[in-house]
Parts: sequence; C-alpha cells; structure tokens
Amino acid sequence: MKNQIVFFFFLFVLTISREAFAQVYKTEGGNVEFFSKAPLNEFTGKSDKLNGLIDLEKNDLDFFIDLNTLKTGIGLRDRHMRENYLETKKYPFAEFVGKINEKVSLKSGESKDVIAVGTFKIHGVEKQIKVPGKITAISSNEIKLEASFKVLLSDYKIEIPKVVFYELAEEQTVSISTTLKK
Repeated sequence: MKNQIVFFFFLFVLTISREAFAQVYKTEGGNVEFFSKAPLNEFTGKSDKLNGLIDLEKNDLDFFIDLNTLKTGIGLRDRHMRENYLETKKYPFAEFVGKINEKVSLKSGESKDVIAVGTFKIHGVEKQIKVPGKITAISSNEIKLEASFKVLLSDYKIEIPKVVFYELAEEQTVSISTTLKK
C-alpha cells in the first residue's frame, strides 16, 4: 500500500512538472488576411477567428480557419467568394499542418525567424508548402506568430471565370498574426 502511494505521488509530480514545462501554445482568435491585387481591382479579406497551436517541444503546428468568417467589406462579394469560388458549403475550412524547421527556444522579448514546412489544404486540395514566419516570446506564457505566404488559386482548383479575371487575382497573399497562450 505504501509503495502504491509513493508510485501515485511520483506519477502526480511527473505529470505536474510535464505540464509546467510544456511548450504548447494555442489561439482561438488569431488574425488572417488575404490580399488580392488584380489589374482592375484590389481588395483584402479578413477574419479574427484563426484557431491553432504550436508545440515548441515537437516543432509541430496546426492552424485552421472557418472560411465563412472571412469578410471583404462588401456583402455581395463575400457571398460570391463563398458560393462560387471557395464553395464553403462543401469545403468550409482551410488548414495548415506542419513542422518548424528548427528548435525554437526564446526568452521574453526575443524573436526568431523560422520556416514551417507542411501541408496547406483548401477547397479539398492539399499541397506541400514552405511558410516563412517569425516567432516572438512576449512572456513565459505567450508567443506571437507572424507569417505570410502566396497561394495560387489554380493550385487548389479554385477557378476564376473569365468575366472576373481582371477583378480577382490568380495569386493571393495570405498573412497571419496571432498571439498564442500556454
């Protein structure tokens, strides 16, 4: 009986210390922005509903966004974007799952440029990409992630009708900025 108590106490301490030193950070309110610059029109779509996590022990990250939360400032354009191009009823989410290229160990106030390699999925299509970014340690319990990458709509089978070819760019720039908490 005494050995069982010692064992459970040891297991409890091990679990507590693992949690205390865990390097997993998450967010449920990060910012995503895409920028479209076509010959006759440019616009930005935004959402503050980015969800994700970074595990700095394993160098893993996983971020996703409900595409229905993207807003461009014009309701009709938003509806067309969702129904005609992104087809959000069929493909409601975009997701990036990957690994950071190297270990990140930062003290409060320090930043590090990183590259994440992984799979970006949108419109039912997955593609391996590299995403450059920057991680900043805000405190011992918070980090900030900023990243930007290009998306070619044709790579993800998102077709642009010829009628709107001059108003919607084939290449979109996607940027994220979020604070993650332990």
